[in-house]
Amino acid sequence: MGKAESTKSDMFRFRINPEVRKEVESVYEKTGLTLTQAINIFIRQSINAGGLPFQATEDNAEMIKAKSIERLVKELEYGENSGELVSEEDVYKRLGVDMA
Repeated sequence: MGKAESTKSDMFRFRINPEVRKEVESVYEKTGLTLTQAINIFIRQSINAGGLPFQATEDNAEMIKAKSIERLVKELEYGENSGELVSEEDVYKRLGVDMA
């Protein structure tokens, strides 16, 4: 089995609202794609773009907000477990928050 074949068999599970899934499957079905094929295209395009393969807009602000909160929680957990004292200014700098 070659490298390309072995990576195609890797499984990734995620949660999705059933109504949203039906809607998105219908969208991709019109172009001849399955949801799995569309997700693989999205992932490849993300790699090619070095991030999201589209501009983030207000329509997907909730996703951006969720990722920001997830990052903040991870940073807080790291800080809590490190025992290192860090200034408020340094915290903002590490999180990439511009306080100007």
